[in-house]
Amino acid sequence: MYHLNDFSSREQLDITLAEQVSSLLQSALALKGKASIAVSGGSTPKGFFKALSEKDLDWKKVTITLADERWVDINSSDSNTRLVHEHLLQNKASAAKFFHLKQGEHLCDETLVDLNLAANNILLPLDVLILGMGEDGHTASLFPCSEQIQQGLAQGNANALMKVAPTTAPHQRITFSFSALSESKNIFLHISGDSKKQVLEHALASTDIYAMPIRAFLHNDSITTQVYWAQ
Repeated sequence: MYHLNDFSSREQLDITLAEQVSSLLQSALALKGKASIAVSGGSTPKGFFKALSEKDLDWKKVTITLADERWVDINSSDSNTRLVHEHLLQNKASAAKFFHLKQGEHLCDETLVDLNLAANNILLPLDVLILGMGEDGHTASLFPCSEQIQQGLAQGNANALMKVAPTTAPHQRITFSFSALSESKNIFLHISGDSKKQVLEHALASTDIYAMPIRAFLHNDSITTQVYWAQ
């Protein structure tokens, strides 16, 4: 299921989403003394990151991670880790913990086992998940073009994190599986612009999740995805 929230400007979306996410993290902190959030990369969330970083929270008890990451050096312009450090782990949010998905030089099976164990112990289920969406309908690094897409979208996938090699995008990736992401307590899809609105409308018009993986979130009756869109 989904609920579409339209905003008159990206600035208003960023402010409202930051308020909502801050409230949800605060509720998690009050309930269990810790909170976790996974965010996505790209240019779209930069304003949201800044607004969220200025919120009054007990950030040292909050763990931030990524829904997916390219297996590149942290200094690369393609690194989502760098993006988060430069735009979210700032201001008051500089006290938050960051769970690195990209660890080491090579994404080997041993690394995946260690990361899965750590994610299950520290992060999951996520209190808040902020998804993005590509022009092909991919979300996180669940790409329709990849050989791993059936595994990535499998409801019974026991692996929270998995390796993905897309054929239509550069770099090897590590991504949370749909099985892990779908257990998040609060799920948002953050998009902007006319082209992404058209992609969203295309995704809503059919239910083939393998053609457009974002549909797994939009059409699943057990999940409510809050779609935040602005021009």
